[in-house]
Amino acid sequence: MRICVVGTGYVGLVAGTCFADSGNDVICVDIDEAKVEALRQGRVPIYEPGLEELIKRSVEEGRLTFTTDLATAVRHALVCFIAVGTPQGEDGASDLRAVFKVAEDVGRVMDGYRVVVIKSTVPVGTHVQVRDILTRSTKFPVDVVSNPEFMKEGAAIEDFLKPDRVVIGASDERAAEIVKDLYAPFCRAGAPILVMDNASAEMTKYASNALLATKISFMNEVANLCERVGADVSLVRQGVGLDTRIGLSFLYAGLGYGGSCFPKDVRAIIHTAGDHGIDFSLLRAVDDVNNRQKRRLFEKLQGFYNGSLKGRTFGVWGLSFKPRTDDMREAPSIGLIEDLLRSGCSVRVHDPEAMDVARSIFADKITYHRQNYEALDGADALLVVTEWNEFRRPDFDRIKRLLKEPVIFDGRNIWEPKTMRELGFTYFPIGRPSAVQR
Repeated sequence: MRICVVGTGYVGLVAGTCFADSGNDVICVDIDEAKVEALRQGRVPIYEPGLEELIKRSVEEGRLTFTTDLATAVRHALVCFIAVGTPQGEDGASDLRAVFKVAEDVGRVMDGYRVVVIKSTVPVGTHVQVRDILTRSTKFPVDVVSNPEFMKEGAAIEDFLKPDRVVIGASDERAAEIVKDLYAPFCRAGAPILVMDNASAEMTKYASNALLATKISFMNEVANLCERVGADVSLVRQGVGLDTRIGLSFLYAGLGYGGSCFPKDVRAIIHTAGDHGIDFSLLRAVDDVNNRQKRRLFEKLQGFYNGSLKGRTFGVWGLSFKPRTDDMREAPSIGLIEDLLRSGCSVRVHDPEAMDVARSIFADKITYHRQNYEALDGADALLVVTEWNEFRRPDFDRIKRLLKEPVIFDGRNIWEPKTMRELGFTYFPIGRPSAVQR
């Protein structure tokens, strides 16, 4: 099938590449000429395991091309995906200007029937506005399909190629069948393709992310209570999560969630609810808990050093909001580093993939180290912010030699308190017993 994907951000680039990998003829469109040229040359602007290899293969085999020429791409395609960003506005609502602009532009250049698929995450009811824009902009018939994405950064290729479900919102049976046919190769193992109305598909995306965010915030509140009562949140997680009604996923205590989806989507659904006269107080609490949780490591630092942080140096391992990505949007590391800098601290950082992104945020306010141990040389303590696999089995003797004191603040619970105590570390995890040597 011939497809165009408008927007080469995270969602659009992964979707377009995976559709091309399954044999479709795909043109990806973006207004950023430099970005398009870089993609043509095989330079991928985001880090996502496996993506660069898939792009290179599909480009070499002629199934995937990149352009700034929207008209050519739309006239080439039967199905046009809108995959542009919907950033959060100041009031928490999603900014849909890019989506509406693409819809208008697609309508103007259409030369026949098209299926326009909204892949961007959009509030409930957006499909009506997009359909209105399209019908005002073209004389040709057009159907609008809502097709939310459920990809996890760091595992997006796997999630797209082997989905646990595909959600298609459509009012026209022909359009629904066209999009179902696109996804059929990815669902051969039995993953269901759910066809529903557009509004329900739009709501499904927000409800899914809001529920996952709720699990994270709930477990972080439990972790904070565990610290007060002497319980171990890792044991509580097992006791709770092995209940098949609940499950173990998204029950890890830590420094809260970040990224481009959960924070934005939680606030967007709160805003949508408000527009319809509903105070979504549960999700307001989820958002509040998450914002507080991002400061837990800094609070622990203040407590241990009796509020005297000025002049100290801290080594930070992990900058991205989660492993296997370079995405630092709403990452806990940002607020932590800002708090440390305001307190007069020096900050030395390492991350396997997010160093360039961090430079764009902090410039020369902190020091950057390609090797994780280099960030610890002469530091007062190690702060673990992202649970990269590379950090799970370090040379603890080397860490002790490099630090001024053997002190670790672990915001992701990647090590066992008992082991750290035996190794002679003063160790502060989240929701678990601390190991204090002094």
